[in-house]
Amino acid sequence: MRLAIGSDHAGFDLKQQLVQWLQDAGHEVQDFGTHSDASVDYPDYVHPLALAVERGQYELGILLCGSANGVCITANKHQGVRAGLAWTPEVATLIRQHNNANIVCVPARFVSEETARAILTEFLTTAFEGGRHQTRIDKISC
Repeated sequence: MRLAIGSDHAGFDLKQQLVQWLQDAGHEVQDFGTHSDASVDYPDYVHPLALAVERGQYELGILLCGSANGVCITANKHQGVRAGLAWTPEVATLIRQHNNANIVCVPARFVSEETARAILTEFLTTAFEGGRHQTRIDKISC
């Protein structure tokens, strides 16, 4: 699977661990940055990643920051993006099944690497259910 991943400084260390894990699992991973733990402004990394997912250059996206709220809010400014914040694998399952999320946002300061891997496993392997959920998604755009 072609995946886009990005983070701010708070998510940098976890992102590095996840990139390697994803590549070892056979995924093609494009790292949109940041590339160090020096303080940065997350929109500088989120907007290019969200645009690439919106354009279909990557099947799914992964964003990390301290709480995951900032990256999630920013990504959702893009019309073709449905970013969901997931702090458990069960939430990751639901944002795919019910919301057809194409970007998962992970709170790096609040989850372990093991939990982050479980979140990504669910996000990457769960299918959208469609049906009544598609009807709801069709009502999101203004």
